[in-house]
Amino acid sequence: MLSRIIRPNRVIRGPVFQPNPLSSRRTGSSLRLQAQVADISKGIDTAGCSVPAYIGNPNVQSEPSVVGPIGPPPYDSPGAAKLENVLANPVSFEIQSGRDEFWRKVPYWADVTAKDFLSYRWSLQVLATHDSSLHSSVWDIVLLTSMNWQVANTVQGTVKLFKFLQAVVPEEVPVDKLGMQMQSRDEFIKDVLDGVAAATMAIRMTPYILSRINWLDPRHDPIARQFLPMKSIMLPDHPKLTLDSLHETADSPVKGLVHRYTDKALFLPTSVCPTYCMFCTRSYAVGADTNTVTKASLKPTRRRWEEAFAYIQSRPELQDIVVSGGDSYYLQPEQLTLIGERLISLPNIKRFRFASKGLAVAPTRILDESDGWVNALIDISNKAKKAGKSMALHTHFNSPNEISWISSDASQKLFENGVMVRNQTVLLRGVNDDYETMSTLIRQLADNNIIPYYVYQCDLVEKVEHLRTPLQTILDLEARIRGSIAGFMTPSFVVDLPGGGGKRLACSYQSYDRDTGVSTFVAPTVTGRDKADKVYEYYDPIDMLPEASRGVYKPSI
Repeated sequence: MLSRIIRPNRVIRGPVFQPNPLSSRRTGSSLRLQAQVADISKGIDTAGCSVPAYIGNPNVQSEPSVVGPIGPPPYDSPGAAKLENVLANPVSFEIQSGRDEFWRKVPYWADVTAKDFLSYRWSLQVLATHDSSLHSSVWDIVLLTSMNWQVANTVQGTVKLFKFLQAVVPEEVPVDKLGMQMQSRDEFIKDVLDGVAAATMAIRMTPYILSRINWLDPRHDPIARQFLPMKSIMLPDHPKLTLDSLHETADSPVKGLVHRYTDKALFLPTSVCPTYCMFCTRSYAVGADTNTVTKASLKPTRRRWEEAFAYIQSRPELQDIVVSGGDSYYLQPEQLTLIGERLISLPNIKRFRFASKGLAVAPTRILDESDGWVNALIDISNKAKKAGKSMALHTHFNSPNEISWISSDASQKLFENGVMVRNQTVLLRGVNDDYETMSTLIRQLADNNIIPYYVYQCDLVEKVEHLRTPLQTILDLEARIRGSIAGFMTPSFVVDLPGGGGKRLACSYQSYDRDTGVSTFVAPTVTGRDKADKVYEYYDPIDMLPEASRGVYKPSI
């Protein structure tokens, strides 16, 4: 890493970024068309972009299909009348004056109005295709972005990322937290793009989450650390790591449905997200192929969904379904309704949740009345209650900096409409692994009527060893936080056991050797696939072991 030393009295000039505090396999032509529309729409201009040779292939990554299954009822498309209605309705909620328009700090969006930034309108174009393997006509809805400011301005792929960083990163950025050592813009961008080439997750970041980053000091920003890979800080993978560390594929009786616990299953209708996290547990399937991983994509086809529903219906012991992915944000309103109504109709299903990071990375969709996703979610929540069943939204905030007045308003809207929202946080080194940050996050979630549900020990995922913490960190955090806030707003601090043992309280370990970094757990209720009486092991990151113990492991480079 090229850098230079500067004198202690050096002043880093520029506006101070202060997040607004709270009060109280490869796709077909349809996705290529989507990418083309996004590039020619008003937003980040990639025309004539000169990309340095070190970036590698500058093409926008291919992506699993984000839409479907579409076909005969109940998979009907919205229709022309509904489309016209959607496009005719602007953002309808009242924007209070005097609120911090923080996105204007990003040079690309300095002139973007609040009305535009808060818009999440979609336009649809229906194309007819034929899938001979289904022996029936299947209609694919292609999601176009020409009317969608947030989606059209999402930074996806190497070219857009390079162009964006060139515009927002200052001439020099600090290498160390004290600003004693500086790095040029070009050096920083090369570091990021080298990281992209090594990472397991493709690049996609929404304007909202990009606008919450302190671009004057991106190397130490807790949001950038989650989504922008930097090669210089990556550590060798732990030798015990596997790509599908939780063995989800092995625990899938049908593709895209994980059945590990007796009464609960995980349904994965899609493998696309609005923003991709570097530490994603499902990096084996989620997002576009990368230089290092060819994804086992979970395309939302009618056949695959029906196989999942048939399995759920055939297992009377199943009572609880998690609908995740990918991300439920990438389901069309009609698809959200279809899944919700189908689960409500099954006598054995008592509870279900839609998992989405959308509230944290693209909360404008919750507020934009011209988009039907939130109305579909609220409608399903009400229908579930009338049927005596429970529906919840599970979201994913990791840093207090991700929370703004926009996400606060969106949370309030869900709360007023009776939607239960719970949060699942991942413990990440340099993001939220100190008491002050984690306790602030938990309290701000509680203040927004978001239940702090889980804090996860970071899973053993490729290329994120620098984000993992020792088990002792989560134990210490729980010890300090428990009792400092009401019990019903205190999350469970858990380890999702490598090898498919499921979630166990971090403090329930059978043994923990701080010298070797090995902790052991048992999961008495997880007995499938000869798991009865199995002992599961979690491994601390090697670089945080005592010096004398590090030679026990030979890290994977």
